[in-house]
Amino acid sequence: MEIQIEVQLFANGAKFLQAGSCTVITTDFRKEPEWTAAVSAYKWIQKIKNSVHYPGDFQIVSVVCNRDNDITDLVRKVRPIIKDDLPF
Repeated sequence: MEIQIEVQLFANGAKFLQAGSCTVITTDFRKEPEWTAAVSAYKWIQKIKNSVHYPGDFQIVSVVCNRDNDITDLVRKVRPIIKDDLPF
């Protein structure tokens, strides 16, 4: 399933807008639509951030899903899962 994401970011002293679509798992989206969209948006923002190497002033200003659902606060709460596969 495709969702539309619109992200306003702040970096280098300026705001800018990125918009696009993200693929989400349909069953996850039906169970928790806002959280599933937030996780997908977070991953997309990380790709943007890593591809351009923004400085320390990088901030998420707003995130909107499907043109009318503000999921900014949820995206800010998303944290990566760090796999602990060390042998000790």
